[in-house]
This record gives sequence, structure tokens and C-alpha cells, in this order.
Amino acid sequence: MQKNHPFKSFLFVILILILFSCEQSQREFEKINLSLNSLFSDHMVLQQNDEVTFWGKYTPAQEVSVIASWGERSSVSVDTTGQWTTRIKTPRAGGPFTVTVKAKDSTITLNDVLIGEVWLASGQSNMEMPLKGFMPNDPINNSEEEIANANFPQIRYIDVPRTIASLPAKKFSGQWNSVSPETASELSATAYFFARKLHLELDVPIGIISSNWGGTPVESWMSREKIITLGEFEKELEAIKAENIKVFEDWYGKFPTKKIPRTDEEWQNLDLDDTAYGSGDFDDSKWNTTTLPAVVENLQVFNNDGVYWFRKKVMIEDLTSDYTFKVTGGIDDSDITYVNGQKIGSTFGYNIPRNYTIPKTLLVKGENTLAVRVIDTGGGGGFIGEVTLTKNDTDTAVDILEGWSYAQIAGIQMSDFLLLHKNQEALDNPPEGLESFKLDAHTPSTLYNGMIHPLIPYAIKGAIWYQGESNVGRHDQYLKLFPGMIEDWRERWNDDFSFYFVQIAPFEYGNGLSPALRDAQRKSLKTPKTGMAVTMDIGVANNIHPGNKQDVGDRLARLALANDYGKDVVASGPLYESHTISENRITIAFEYAEGGLMAQNSNPSGFEIAGDDKIFHPAEAKIVEDMVEVSSPSVNVPKYVRYGWKDYITGSLFNTEGLPASSFTTEE
Repeated sequence: MQKNHPFKSFLFVILILILFSCEQSQREFEKINLSLNSLFSDHMVLQQNDEVTFWGKYTPAQEVSVIASWGERSSVSVDTTGQWTTRIKTPRAGGPFTVTVKAKDSTITLNDVLIGEVWLASGQSNMEMPLKGFMPNDPINNSEEEIANANFPQIRYIDVPRTIASLPAKKFSGQWNSVSPETASELSATAYFFARKLHLELDVPIGIISSNWGGTPVESWMSREKIITLGEFEKELEAIKAENIKVFEDWYGKFPTKKIPRTDEEWQNLDLDDTAYGSGDFDDSKWNTTTLPAVVENLQVFNNDGVYWFRKKVMIEDLTSDYTFKVTGGIDDSDITYVNGQKIGSTFGYNIPRNYTIPKTLLVKGENTLAVRVIDTGGGGGFIGEVTLTKNDTDTAVDILEGWSYAQIAGIQMSDFLLLHKNQEALDNPPEGLESFKLDAHTPSTLYNGMIHPLIPYAIKGAIWYQGESNVGRHDQYLKLFPGMIEDWRERWNDDFSFYFVQIAPFEYGNGLSPALRDAQRKSLKTPKTGMAVTMDIGVANNIHPGNKQDVGDRLARLALANDYGKDVVASGPLYESHTISENRITIAFEYAEGGLMAQNSNPSGFEIAGDDKIFHPAEAKIVEDMVEVSSPSVNVPKYVRYGWKDYITGSLFNTEGLPASSFTTEE
């Protein structure tokens, strides 16, 4: 009879103890319900001919399986933090399919799944601008007709809600929708026209992930790590480091909040409990004072964005006529205006002149109170242009510019209005360093954290981007940041996907700095696998939101069709390539001009040349096949040439495909 070896018995006992310990540890894991990132829902679109990533949460050490009705499946063990990630192959475009995610005690079934081409659409307000427009002052061309005809069940989209985050977020709340007349009005117009052209040309499903926030700068959309490597915004990033965030968030927590409205109805019903500031007898003696016109960025306020009241005591002796209160350039972004506690007008829209009649029946002889509530949700805010109060029958002006009292009664923190006026004690005792602590949509990295990071690594074909207006005036920095952002996203996705962007349209900024930003965008084309949709011909002098988004989407789609899908289309308008100088002329060669050039009129306009002194003079230009010859009697020995170098200009040079040339300068 064979005896048991003592060492073998010892090993057996150890093995039993290990197994018992593992089983005990597994029991100790807190149960987590099976869940998926919001990108994985009914009606979603998955990238075709790829190995796409699924991810979510479940109880640690358990197994999760992803089973697709096209015949693929994958299983994975959940890690100790409750996270799971797995990859599954997709076929060529088609569907609808189902995808089943199974665990020990849970099953999630995703229905009506399509396989096609997936694109991320991101940027500021011109990408955010929905098919219905920003009404009433910023409509989309032929909006009603476009919405009525938007019947494309194989175009799907999902919106990422506006979200600010101090640290990279893992999830968001959203739902895929099919494009129909009932849903299309809220979809990004640029993204819709891009998707529609791809769908009609390729005959495959198209998925759009829409992640946008109006008025935001490029640095908000970049990761903290990338910004640090570029050596930018060190002070801002130091202020929002992790150890500071809790101190300030605890202080912010002392104030009530109201969600920032997203719809017209929500704006109309917004109640900030601040109507007392419009009354005639409110005591504003402790408020600061200023002279109008004034922008809030130049005032002593909590932060630049939020809700403000401006009040002024006005002496009126003649009550024989109505009066009119005017602000010629508008009030950014919206206002409600009162006289002696009675509302006389309200307007939503930063670029709409205010022209409010004050009935004489509202006035009293002697002291009257004019009060204006201003809401600024981003960018510049306040009174723009000339501010006047006149008597209607004689146009007699009343002096009202000096001595306005003002106070900020709400700030913007994350996606909320922070009601500062509800806790004066806390407002008077902020934590040290608050003046440098800023956590909003303009803070570097916050939108990357809240609105881009939760999407990674969902498989995409590429990205389309429309942004830059908020970086006008910082063109040198933009030339570093923008290519850096493209690299950042590609590194995070671990995918060298295509990236196409819109050059900001001409608009009368009033500072002459936007051409340099457009040129920084043009120079960013040195980044591989990028393309630029030029909009020199569709700008509007007094509206930063051009209504022609059809051409914008078409031009972005041309880039994708030519570069990603092998279609024989001209991808871009003419781009400056090189120039030669001969005697008193400069001859300019262009890319994307192989078929020749044409002008809006007989010869193109908007060209300027300069000598060594870099003083530019208007130039005569003429097209010679696929080049342009430029000269000026004011410059005998030219050295530099530029085109379209104004805030607002109507593009005059096109290729024979009808696509406009980009503005440019040869001056470094």
C-alpha cells in the first residue's frame, strides 16, 4: 500500500486554502449591476470592417460576453475595479443587427444596430448650431424645408450633453436617434449636411457623435497632459489641480444652483429669484458703479459669465411724451429691461440692437429707475455700442451714461447658474486663491474631461471640427494648440484617424485679428491626414453664425469622400502653395487649382502686396490659367503678398469646381 508523501499533503492543504481565499475574496466584492457606456444603446452605429471596443461595469471577477447577431462574440473577465473592456469584429456596412451583452445574472440586448461609418463632430457654436438654427436671430438657410425632408433612418446621431469636469469622466448620458423630421431639428446642421452627403454618395449607414459647446476655446477640448507638454496655461492648470478642487467645490456648495437652460421654453421660465432688483425702491447703494457702455469682463465681478443687474436713477421732468431706450450694438447675450419695476422689453440675442419704448404712463416726474438684467453665457458680455434715452416727440436726449450701479447675482459653475445673491456671507468670505480658480467651459481641459474622454475608445472613422472664433487674437498660440489637440485625440484613441475642420468664416470682429487665426488654421494642414473646408464666400458681416451650413457640410464631406473613400471629387478650394517674384509682379501658385481658377467678377479682388517695409497696398490681380499675377503701382519691388486679409471680406477667387480660395499671407 502506497503512503501519502508529507510534502504532497502540505501542497494540497495550501491549494485548498488558496482556493478558499479566492472564493472568499470574490464573495467580498460588492455586486455591481451590468452596465454599458451610453454610446452602446438601441439604434447605434458601429464602424464597419473594424474591431470595435465595448466597455462597461459589472461585478469584479465575473465574466461578460458580447454576442453579435452577425456571428461574432467575445468574452472577458471583469477587473477588480468593476471595469470590463472587450473587442469584437464588425462586418461590412449593413443591418439592422442585435448585440447581446450577457453576464451571470444579467442580459442587455441592443436592438436596431447598424454597421456603417462613424464620425465625431465637435467644436463651438457653429458646429453646435442645430438644423432649426439659433432662433430668432440666427436661422439656418431653408431650415423648415430641410427639416421636413430630413427622412434618413440610416443616419443616426447621439448628442453629448454640455458637461464640465475637473477630471476625465468615464460616462455621459445620451441616446442614439434616427434622423427624421421629428428629430432632425436638434441635430448639428453642419454634421447633418456632412452625414447626408456621405450617406447618399456611399449608400451606407452614417453615425454622428455630436459633442459641442458654443463660445469655447480650443484649450478646453485638450487633455491636461497634452497642454502641459506644450508649455501652455501653467497657471490655470495649477489652480485647478486636485488638492484645490475640493476646497473651492465646498465653497461653491454653499450657494443654491439652477440648471442653465437648453431650450427656448426653459429660458422663458428661468426663475433666479432676483426680480426685486428690477424694482424702483431697491437699495443698490452698496453696489459698484460704472459708466455705459460696459462689458462685464472689465468690471469687478465674481467671474466673467453669469447674471448681472445694472441700475440707474434717471431724472425726468417732462412727461408729455413717451421715451425710447436704445443700445445700438445690443446686449450680450440677453436682457430684461425694467422702468420703475415694470418690464418694458426683453431680447435674447447678443447682436440684436435694443430699442424699447417707455410709455409716459410708467414714468413719474423726478426720479425714475431704469434696471437691466443681463445674462452672459460665454465670451464677451454686457452693453455694446451707443446707449441712449431720448424723448420721442423731440428726440431730446437724457444723460444716462454715468453712475450705473451693478452687481453680479449669479455666476456659472459647471453647467449651473450659481446663485451668489442667496448667500452674501459666503460671497463676502471666499477661500484664498478664488480669483485664480476658474472651472468652467473656458478652463483648459474641462471639456475634454467631460465631453471627449467618455467617448474613448469608441471606434470612429474620423472627426469633423468647427471652432476657432473664441481663439481670435491668439493665433500664434492656436498654431501650437490646434495641431496639438489633433495629436492628443489620436494618441488617446490610439488611432491615426482623419481630421477635417472648417476655417472660420469672415465676420466683422472689429479688431482685424481674425485673418491671422484663419491662417493659423491653414498652416495646421501640415498635420498629416487633415483637411480644411474654406468658407470665405459664405460669411456674414454682422453675424458670426452664417446660415449657409449646407455648403459647410458639403465641403467637409468632399474631403472625406476624396481622402477616405476614394471618390473622384475635388476636395478643397485653392490653397496657397508658393510664389515667385519677377520685376514688379508676384505670381502665386495654388493647390487644388489643376482645372484652373475663376473669379467672382472678371478679376479677383482682395489681394495686397508689400515691399521690404511690409506696408501692404491694394493690388491688381489677374488669373493666368491656374495661377494669379499680382502687382501694384505703389510697390515697385514687391516681396510679400496676401489675400483676404480682413475680418470680413467676400471671397472672390475660386477653382473651377466653385470652391473658394483660402485667405493667406506670405509674411512670416
